[in-house]
Amino acid sequence: MQATSTTTVRSAATQEAVWVRWLLLTGALLFLGFFLVLPLASIFAEALRKGWALYWEALKEPDALSALQLTLTVTLISVPINLVFGVAAAWAIAKFDFKGKSLLITLIDLPFSVSPVVAGLIYVLIFGAQGWLGPWLQAHDIKIIFAVPGIVLATMFVTFPFIARELIPLMEAQGTEEEQAAMVLGASGWQTFWKITLPNIKWGLLYGVILCNARAMGEFGAVSVVSGHIRGMTNTTPLHVEILYNEYNFVASFACASILALLALVTLVAKTWVEWQTERQMAAERAAVYET
Repeated sequence: MQATSTTTVRSAATQEAVWVRWLLLTGALLFLGFFLVLPLASIFAEALRKGWALYWEALKEPDALSALQLTLTVTLISVPINLVFGVAAAWAIAKFDFKGKSLLITLIDLPFSVSPVVAGLIYVLIFGAQGWLGPWLQAHDIKIIFAVPGIVLATMFVTFPFIARELIPLMEAQGTEEEQAAMVLGASGWQTFWKITLPNIKWGLLYGVILCNARAMGEFGAVSVVSGHIRGMTNTTPLHVEILYNEYNFVASFACASILALLALVTLVAKTWVEWQTERQMAAERAAVYET
């Protein structure tokens, strides 16, 4: 009886009047429409303002294709590297105790607290012509700044926390009981990882990869500093959009921006699907626990 009355009081305390709920819902929808849907729709409206012919012409322009190719190339390099690092860091932090653990967590969070522009400047300071390693790199004909390697490094810096930060709380919540049981039964470290750890974190891992991929494709600040804005060579799609807009070539600028918007929508759909799959898995696990 006491539990029932407590539940009733708690439910009544969290219920609001109908007009309050409708007011909050309307405010949230208006906010999303004004700050999200309207800007997104305006991108496609401006891109198609002068027709499909000019839209496709802007996308087929050599510099636009080169920028898109570079964006995809940088993403395909940086995301897998951050995937390996993120899984290794999360596994070490969540499953083991070691000296410097708190320091490692702090370093993982560093890109969240440092401006991307500052991150780009750090790489210029290290690898630029007047930087610490600049003379040595020039003597060996190695180019990092104002070249693809610098863009990859800058992108990796701003995106590497996403996968690790997604996996750490998940792996900590799962604990180490299953891994310890596998080790007791004679499984090696790699067997434990592939058979136990990886299946348990697959949806969280995919979620982190999606976020990392989205940030890598849309990164502007750090890449802008280290790229040099060389058309056809070191311009990614976000940088190409800025250049076209500054040249008052609005149709081409919004056409290229629409590609990034489409990629963002695809990322949103993938993110929603992963969340749905995660909820299904959690519901199945809860049902299995209740059955036992």
